Amino acid sequence: MLDYPVDTSLKPEVKGFFDQQTNTITYVVKDPGSQSCAVVDSVMDIDYAAGRITYDHADEVIAYIRENGLKLEWLLETHVHADHLSAAPYIQEKLGGKLGIGEKITVVQDTFGKIFNEGTEFQRDGSQFDRLFTDGDTYTIGGMTGFVIHTPGHTPACMTHVIGDAAFVGDTLFMPDGGSARADFPGGDAGTLYDSIQKVLALPDETRLFMCHDYAPNGREIAWETTVAAERADNIHVGHGTSRAEFVKMRTERDATLGMPKLILPSLQVNMRAGEIPKDPDGNLMLKVPVNKL
Repeated sequence: MLDYPVDTSLKPEVKGFFDQQTNTITYVVKDPGSQSCAVVDSVMDIDYAAGRITYDHADEVIAYIRENGLKLEWLLETHVHADHLSAAPYIQEKLGGKLGIGEKITVVQDTFGKIFNEGTEFQRDGSQFDRLFTDGDTYTIGGMTGFVIHTPGHTPACMTHVIGDAAFVGDTLFMPDGGSARADFPGGDAGTLYDSIQKVLALPDETRLFMCHDYAPNGREIAWETTVAAERADNIHVGHGTSRAEFVKMRTERDATLGMPKLILPSLQVNMRAGEIPKDPDGNLMLKVPVNKL
């Protein structure tokens, strides 16, 4: 039995913004009873080959918030993304709000701090964020109360944010025809991911689930909203009563065939810093390329 304060009678207004370069969906989640809102999983644009950062996607989100007279209270990260860079500091500078992520960010910082040879000046205590969430923690967006479910497996810091009848699952699940995310990154685990998915599927059937990514399998149109009932019935990886052992076998074999995400190196360096770009000793923005470490 799920022991969380679920309230599916509360129906936040959710606006999705799709980033074609990274197949990421950023969400603005509005309290229906006020002008308060949150942003979930923002995107900063990067031309990796040119070493150029821009903010077109984030500016679209900012414009929407301003045009609708909304008050940004939270910038939420479902996990430390390995496929896109967070624009949270940029949006926070423009609109305010607190930046939150799961408390296991410290595990990710310790792991990748070593891989990127960050040295002692890189803080590994999560202090770059305003709030570190633990399983079951609550927070408010206007009159709404959200809560977090720790859903590791893809990464140690993965959190599902449940706000009324809406749940933002990060990379724990994809749309039913997309299945689930990989579990072979450092700190990932297929069995743990299966257990986390079961937590999400224990939410009420009518709960709306919002994906962090969609890759339009089989050529269908991009989609990012489904329900617990639909995932439980039709998810190609965990639906139809798939057992833990079956999932672990499938996920492990599938992950062994996958290449690394194109933006994994800049993404991890930036996102473990809460969206800040690292600098060299002279203060220049600089990203590293460690060799043979991932």
